[in-house]
Amino acid sequence: MRNLMRELAGLRAEIRNHASNAWATDRGYEPIYTASPRSKIVVIGQAPGKQAQESQIPWNDASGIKLREWLALTDAQFYDPDTIALLPMDFYYPGKGTHGDLPPRREFASLWHPRILRLMPELRLTVLVGNYAQKHYLGSAAKKNLTETVRAYDDYAPDRIPLVHPSPLNFRWQAKNPWFEADVIPALQSLVAAAISEPAVKDATRSGLRTSHHP
Repeated sequence: MRNLMRELAGLRAEIRNHASNAWATDRGYEPIYTASPRSKIVVIGQAPGKQAQESQIPWNDASGIKLREWLALTDAQFYDPDTIALLPMDFYYPGKGTHGDLPPRREFASLWHPRILRLMPELRLTVLVGNYAQKHYLGSAAKKNLTETVRAYDDYAPDRIPLVHPSPLNFRWQAKNPWFEADVIPALQSLVAAAISEPAVKDATRSGLRTSHHP
């Protein structure tokens, strides 16, 4: 376990110093993610927002409050890396676009995620928040759009579950899809509770870290 922690620390330094992230380092940005060899659940989202980047606290906004509510976790549980790993598709705020924040860089997750995930052998559940994470990690198993993918949540259980982004901007989507609060959230909370309470395992295949790129 100590060796895994050392590798994670070294990997964070490598990410910070990588040439592709020099622009962020020059601005004083740190990579925004959390991970531990003891993490039980990994939440894979889009990219940190400006508030998260400046505070160096992932999901540090209204979306994070809603996500913790959906997961039925306290702030302490959510921000404990031994319980939850927070691994966005890009570890840096990408900047503002015409309609909201810019998307995560296309190749970022492919470069860094596999190296981090292999150092978290106790993962049991992968929570895929939003379209970018779902397309990357579900590949051809994703449905024709985000709504249909989230509606088919049971197809991916018990080791993966797709969610819509918890942004307040998605309130219309939630109003049009009441089955999300009625069906998906209770299932999510059951999976989270089970993942946290289950005894530690050594078999990494239990973690649900299958991707379209890395079977």
